[in-house]
Amino acid sequence: MYWFSEGMCFLPTFLVIWSSSTFIISYIIALVRHDVDVIFPYISDTGADPPESGVFGVMTTVTAFTSMLTMYARYKFVQKLEEIQGFRSKLNKCALWIGLIACLGMCIVATFQVTLVTEVHDAGALVFFVCGVLYTLLQSVISYRMHPYGSSMALCHTRMVISIISVLASFPMIICAFFVPTKLHWDSHDKEFAFHLASAISEWIVTFCFVFFFFTYIREFKCFKLTLTADMLVN
Repeated sequence: MYWFSEGMCFLPTFLVIWSSSTFIISYIIALVRHDVDVIFPYISDTGADPPESGVFGVMTTVTAFTSMLTMYARYKFVQKLEEIQGFRSKLNKCALWIGLIACLGMCIVATFQVTLVTEVHDAGALVFFVCGVLYTLLQSVISYRMHPYGSSMALCHTRMVISIISVLASFPMIICAFFVPTKLHWDSHDKEFAFHLASAISEWIVTFCFVFFFFTYIREFKCFKLTLTADMLVN
């Protein structure tokens, strides 16, 4: 048996590989076509113009739905651990709903290009990043509460560090973005260039914090499987 086929391990494994590929592939295509600058464009800018907009939209949508499945699997895993420990917490369900809202924001980002429907795109991005950061924080807290079941203390610390980095990076990402106009090409002499650079770098940091956070799920997801049951409603 291959390691990625153990338990539900394939879910976070696929998510990490696919999501990373989404950002990198759209960036490379946009770069080759000279649609964005080499130095830290916004991730959304790499999917603003065709054909990379199509690639970005499809791959980001797949990422969003895979994230939903992974979050739900994590929710059921924690729920089972809570049964073993003999208590129930609303924190797990709260984290799930916040995570699903983040995925909805991701779908909005994928559907509405930043250069065409800027307000809707930005609203979706804000929902995605804010809820995504909250999700990582809540799951980090849950990991500590579940210890020693599920996660080692080292893994708990790792998740919390990733969450804190994403929180710290989200502030300049959001605040500086308010001073940045919507355009794909920048010059270092532009008045808002410093704000753009700070915001874009922070966006890449937060995004890959999410990727690395889901990477920490891989080992845990080897420990369980989800099954579907069918109940007949008529004789």
